[in-house]
Amino acid sequence: MALSNTQTQLLAQPINAENFAPFGQVIFAAPDSKEFDATDAQLDLSQGRPRFYIMRLQQPGRYFHRITRHQRCTQCLGAMGGEPWLMAVAPPGPSTAPASEAIRAFLIPGDCFIQLAVGTWHAGPLFEQQQIDFFNLELSDTNITDHDTCNLEQTYNLSYEIVVE
Repeated sequence: MALSNTQTQLLAQPINAENFAPFGQVIFAAPDSKEFDATDAQLDLSQGRPRFYIMRLQQPGRYFHRITRHQRCTQCLGAMGGEPWLMAVAPPGPSTAPASEAIRAFLIPGDCFIQLAVGTWHAGPLFEQQQIDFFNLELSDTNITDHDTCNLEQTYNLSYEIVVE
């Protein structure tokens, strides 16, 4: 007899540099005259050819049961048009699956980017709108050669819904 899937709710936290630090960075606007420092995206794109593109996503909702990581590069994501969006993340690690209790959700305002550290597990971008275009910086072959996905239904019998207060 198959076990029924357990749906878990994750409360989306408002994102800030401190609470997102285990997963990467939050990048906010700064004056053009500001010199490079630790608040700028700390990128690792040394394992291939960088790719910067606009990714169009259509109505993914707030539910997920798969989570992915890229072990060869950082990834930067930001919404065009100032739309808020959601992302679930778990810290990098050597296991083939993130610890289910380590998965966190964040509400990301449309006026910043996130940089996902190498190996950070992530599900999203997620949102309720019909469509959002996202700036995406990763390697040209990330989605072909560096796309390690864990099916959380198969691994833990879990699926997730991100809720916003």
